Amino acid sequence: MPYYDDELDAVLRALADPTRRAVVERLARSPAVVSDLAAPFAMALPSLLQHLRVLENAGVVTSEKHGRVRTVSLRPGALDVLHLWLGEQRTPAEHQADRLGIHLARTIDEGPTT
Repeated sequence: MPYYDDELDAVLRALADPTRRAVVERLARSPAVVSDLAAPFAMALPSLLQHLRVLENAGVVTSEKHGRVRTVSLRPGALDVLHLWLGEQRTPAEHQADRLGIHLARTIDEGPTT
């Protein structure tokens, strides 16, 4: 088993929720204060804070508090483990598709058999 299974599991669990995915999409543009992150969602601030806590525990985001303002940022490289895992899964499927393409090309080149 790859060494990053625990990290991958945490990231996948964190991204399983549409609200958390929307937060990550927003933070991909730039860091934001919690009140700005909460604005588009029809939920109480404590509920959004729970979502942020899940993302932070998974290592997807980081936050800093300055006075009464908490700023949240996407952690650089946080999704690399997901990208790596997806790449590993894609390779066998692409290999099978390549073999199918070669077979179909040969079949077309040989023409129909009667």
